[in-house]
Amino acid sequence: MKPLNPVLAEVTDRIRARSAATRADYLRRMDAASGHEPGRAKLSCANWAHAFAGQTIADKLTMMGGKAPNLGVVTAYNDMLSAHQPFERFPAVIREAARQMGATAQVAGGTPAMCDGVTQGRPGMELSLFSRDVIAMSTGVALTHDAFDAALMLGVCDKIVPGLFMGALAFGHLPVVFAPAGPMPSGIPNAEKARVRAEYAQGKVDRRTLLESEVGSYHSPGTCTFYGTANSNQMMMEMAGLHMPSTAFVHPETGLRDALTAAAAKQAITLAAEKRGRMADVVDERTIVNMIVALLATGGSTNHAIHLVAMARSAGVLIDWTDMDRLSSVTPLLARVYPNGSADVNAFQAAGGVAFVMRELAENGHMHADVTTIMGDGVEAYFREPTLQDGELVWVDGVRESLDRDILRPVSDPFQADGGLRLVQGDLGRAVIKVSAVKPEHRIIEAPAAVFESQEEALQAFKDGKLDRDVVVVLRFQGPRANGMPELHSLSPALSVLQDRGFKVAFVTDGRMSGASGKTPAAIHVSPEALAGGPLAHVRDGDVIRLDAVAGTLSTVGAGDLLTRPAALRSEEHAAGSAWGYGRELFGAFRHVVSTAEEGASVCFAAPTRSPRHEDVPPDPNVVDRTVDA
Repeated sequence: MKPLNPVLAEVTDRIRARSAATRADYLRRMDAASGHEPGRAKLSCANWAHAFAGQTIADKLTMMGGKAPNLGVVTAYNDMLSAHQPFERFPAVIREAARQMGATAQVAGGTPAMCDGVTQGRPGMELSLFSRDVIAMSTGVALTHDAFDAALMLGVCDKIVPGLFMGALAFGHLPVVFAPAGPMPSGIPNAEKARVRAEYAQGKVDRRTLLESEVGSYHSPGTCTFYGTANSNQMMMEMAGLHMPSTAFVHPETGLRDALTAAAAKQAITLAAEKRGRMADVVDERTIVNMIVALLATGGSTNHAIHLVAMARSAGVLIDWTDMDRLSSVTPLLARVYPNGSADVNAFQAAGGVAFVMRELAENGHMHADVTTIMGDGVEAYFREPTLQDGELVWVDGVRESLDRDILRPVSDPFQADGGLRLVQGDLGRAVIKVSAVKPEHRIIEAPAAVFESQEEALQAFKDGKLDRDVVVVLRFQGPRANGMPELHSLSPALSVLQDRGFKVAFVTDGRMSGASGKTPAAIHVSPEALAGGPLAHVRDGDVIRLDAVAGTLSTVGAGDLLTRPAALRSEEHAAGSAWGYGRELFGAFRHVVSTAEEGASVCFAAPTRSPRHEDVPPDPNVVDRTVDA
């Protein structure tokens, strides 16, 4: 293997130094928890009897012996999410696998699991980001019975895996394995889906035509096949060493998927029996860096610019957008998967998949190869792929060369030399932009602002022809404190249409876009948000805004000192509308205490531990740094 990239090493060292106190405190707590007998040994006879009263006679006898490991399963099953529908039958597979090991398995608890595809553009989307922390708390509730020797997490989609990850780390003294369900088979081509959406936005086709197109895309159990947040989750869990190798993109309704689920359960039980593989040891500073690299090398979801911060903090590791930007400057883009290309994740898997990506990154010094995983020390096990031979699960070497270089490329010939996520900053604050799907000619935009407070207002202006010009659409009061920071993907078709008409178009918001961020340049997650006194509250219609993803700047041109202007007040209509209805009234406390987007937009870790804006570590003189002073 080649030596570790010096920038990757430098960023890791900087994260380690920054996190010294919080990481040490986390490990101290996990060591204290590990020093006790398994939870079931501490429970009184009455408590332990309660824990297995509902089990089969055979399982009761095993559990009464007091020595066999007991696996706790946390599931995000529901059949609203196509990706989570297969989890309905997973517990039976897991219980049988545990019995084969002389152990037991129980569903410890369930977590909520929202479908962002259903709530997109609806009031329910304002609960989406907050649901991540609710899932973390629900995971804590499930495992706090303290009756388990290891845990198995069942989740796939957008907020669910980050929430499970955060909650499981509170029990990092246990081995924890993540088991996904896999993607649905491919439907209509992504380019066709995008074409119909654009035509509907222009009124060229009716709703029935649009619905038929969408049904042709989302059509069976399994993850949506574009490379959004859900599939980015799966890529990162494998790069973190928390999956069985190459398990992310195996279809749900196959014998191979069942075999992998059983293998995940058996591996968790083995780790517990051998007293190794604690999640606290698997997830450290190097692991977090590997997860960031996975996101960058594959053009993954912008949502993880927020989620990864909160996930890392759960292990006592402190990261920020500067770290991501620095890593992006040296991480080659190896994959083109929709919306960064025309292929879906099934084609990505067929071309070589995660095993190919991990081998390329590890052997060329672009990830830490010496980490601990659920498979042991090092990442070599993740260069292999599963297959069934005579009904038995076996592992074979993954491909060493891409089978489709339009989808997947080696480090020696990447799609571009740097990753797909960048930091932009200036007098409008700090934000992130995903550029892997944005053509070079659209990465620098300077145009007058059109300012809105809601997607509906912006879409109406588009329909009325008021945006048929060079324009930077500014959508403010969309941050975590304002309304829970919803995704604003409903604007994507309209913005794409304007760009296709030849106008210079960009989008700036303190809200989120999504894992489906596409070809229009979008500076998102602007922090601080407008409601918290951020500069976006001082922007007016007509102000010229320059978004330069090459230089890493986001600023006004000729507007003077924005903060000397009176801040715009959020309209009473929008403030009231985000306070109640569709369950939003239940989350009022969250909106008051949530941390900033760059701090992870979390209520679990709401108290800021440091300012993310200033850092005294000098930059590497050998690497171009795109950041500027805020």
